[in-house]
Amino acid sequence: MFGRKMIYLIVASIVLAIGWLGWKMTSRSSYESAEYQIVESDGSFEVREYPDLMLVTTPMEFQSQGNDGSFGRLFQYISGENESSRKVAMTTPVFMENADESSRGQMGFVIPKEVVAEGTPDPKRDNVQLRERSGGRFAVIRFSGRVSSDIRAENEKQLRAWMSSKSLVGDSRAEYAGYDPPWTPGPFRRNEVLVRLK
Repeated sequence: MFGRKMIYLIVASIVLAIGWLGWKMTSRSSYESAEYQIVESDGSFEVREYPDLMLVTTPMEFQSQGNDGSFGRLFQYISGENESSRKVAMTTPVFMENADESSRGQMGFVIPKEVVAEGTPDPKRDNVQLRERSGGRFAVIRFSGRVSSDIRAENEKQLRAWMSSKSLVGDSRAEYAGYDPPWTPGPFRRNEVLVRLK
């Protein structure tokens, strides 16, 4: 009886260890993340200073959250579908911009610093492009859960109200940043809305 319980305990421990290892290898902590300096922190709100970042971008329909093929196009680029056939490490966050009167919505992956220093490979596809995201100061709200257009809009509203209370003036257009693989449970997901400050 004792031996059987011990076997169950060992098997359960092994399964948990494998699950934990799999989680760590596929979670955001295993990816390089875009650097920034926190200028001010107030609960879920922050003001951050970002350096210039190199992104590989593609048009997207914001409502689709990547299900329109935009995520796949970028993933193929980092998997070697580029002029150098070079594999590029995945990074966080994935930046997304909604469409406005002057431009289409976009999804962008941050190119790792090492790849930028060595020379970022050009994309093969016409609808995948390299673009520099200019550094600067951003107001940010951080939140968890699954994201819909309503949730994103509500968080942007809260962020702009906080900005107003701090007399911060920002662009009319906001960015959304997602940090987690699709299988990450909602309560553990990291999402952000960012507004560039003027």
